[in-house]
Amino acid sequence: MAGVWCVADSIVSPLGLTSAENYAQLRAGHTGIRKIDNPSLSAQPIFASSITGSLPISAGVPRFEAFCSLAIQDACRGLALTPERTLFVLSTTKGSIDLLETSEAARVPLHVAGASLARAFGFIHYRVVSNACISGVQALLVAQRSLLAGQYDHAVVVGADILSHFVVSGFQSLQALSAEACRPFDVSRTGLNLGEAAAAMVLSVRPEEFDITPRVRILGGGVSNDANHISGPSRTGEELAQAIGRALAAANVDARAIDFISAHGTATRYNDEMESKAFTHADLLHAPVNSLKGYYGHTLGAAGVVETVVSLHSMLNDETIATLGYSEHGVSGEVTVCARRELRPMNTVLKTASGFGGCNAAIVLQKTND
Repeated sequence: MAGVWCVADSIVSPLGLTSAENYAQLRAGHTGIRKIDNPSLSAQPIFASSITGSLPISAGVPRFEAFCSLAIQDACRGLALTPERTLFVLSTTKGSIDLLETSEAARVPLHVAGASLARAFGFIHYRVVSNACISGVQALLVAQRSLLAGQYDHAVVVGADILSHFVVSGFQSLQALSAEACRPFDVSRTGLNLGEAAAAMVLSVRPEEFDITPRVRILGGGVSNDANHISGPSRTGEELAQAIGRALAAANVDARAIDFISAHGTATRYNDEMESKAFTHADLLHAPVNSLKGYYGHTLGAAGVVETVVSLHSMLNDETIATLGYSEHGVSGEVTVCARRELRPMNTVLKTASGFGGCNAAIVLQKTND
């Protein structure tokens, strides 16, 4: 079956600087969300997930690029990637937007960050994917399709975004932020928490070059746009269901084969409701669902990559991570939201994402038991 192998990965977040550290924290039910009183981000305290503490960051490197670099370094450690046959894909919504009103404003454009990171790691070919909150999932799909087309043998995908006054004030203007820790799919949800993170994945159609036998691959994906509203999602969920249908078709997988869904699950009133309807339309009510926003907050362009990495490790451990903050069902769709960590077979997983402008994306991951 066609697909690209997930060779290596890394997550840099408030929960740790490696995938292993992050996954251990998730299994223990720990969250990076806390009350932050920082006037440079917001005049009022906010609940968010922020990376703090001493990090191995070089002087003069923008915070955004530094987080990306840490994730790339860890994911690529020990791998001899051929520059001519490797694609680098950067996923982000705002990049180094925190530099907008500083002397470093020339580094704000996303292509500048992409070129800077490509140079730093010796990548010749690079692309930037910035499509609201589906950026991470779409970046993985761009990489997967490029590899299957024979354009490259390997791809390094990094998704990242950071907290900034620009981003926080934007979501405040939409009255989308919760005054407490978020509650995905819960009847008492009042909005999202923002977060910052960077995550990287190394994909390959030739993993034997690294003397590695990976067990999880991306089989296919799909995208759609509901054109409903500049910031509000579809009220019916039909368009996300279309993206899911395209992903299943590309992966040559039946809906009944999906063992688990890693949802976008922002804890906003409309997103969670829309997703529950989409899963109903897509005949996926048999598959348990979770959201990781209660641990990381909404990390924007990083979310799709972060949550795909976590899904991969969930598959390898045959277990689901609980949806932190969920206690009472609050959406119309009869989806089974994971309220606790559970052991269960995890062979085929669906990852979904939705974003401003009505964009939707889905990818299918599958584990081999050979």
